[in-house]
Amino acid sequence: MSTFFTRTTTKDVVYIALFAALTAALGLFPPIAVPLVGIPVTAQSMGMMLAGALLGAKRGGLSMLLIVLLVAIGLPILSGGRGGLGVFFGPTAGFLLSWPVAAAVIGALHERAWTTINPVKSFLFCFLGGIVVSYAIGVPWASVNTGLSLMETATGSLAFVPGDMLKAVLTALAVVSIRRAFPGLHQTA
Repeated sequence: MSTFFTRTTTKDVVYIALFAALTAALGLFPPIAVPLVGIPVTAQSMGMMLAGALLGAKRGGLSMLLIVLLVAIGLPILSGGRGGLGVFFGPTAGFLLSWPVAAAVIGALHERAWTTINPVKSFLFCFLGGIVVSYAIGVPWASVNTGLSLMETATGSLAFVPGDMLKAVLTALAVVSIRRAFPGLHQTA
């Protein structure tokens, strides 16, 4: 990772900031509350998927880490105008904290297959990172925070899977189109 920081270009910084801004902008869409689990459906997880898929593991993960830091310092950039340290004590915090990891996983998978990426591969990569990894971190956190059992929380979280799968499909379609226009996007130096 230290090699990345010594080789970071202005282009890298711009991409990281741009995708953090895109993810923040997706927070302007109002959240849809889901009863029982207390976790809203938002468009922002698509920003995480796009960041990982288009920027790669390091830049995608860093763009989502930037989002986490901006929320921590109090910027109201999460869906519903939420921000500040209080967010990290609620049921959604595990999902928010999963974004850097999930984006890095999505990015690593896309980097390996970038020259042969197609909508199916991209969808599977977004599914693995954006849904499996994110839920593996977010569901246990929500379970502890809400006092529900892990099984109850996981069952309640199933309501989010169709929406997240739609976001993964939209991301995959965007990735394939953008890859045609910018084949060198994953190159960092």
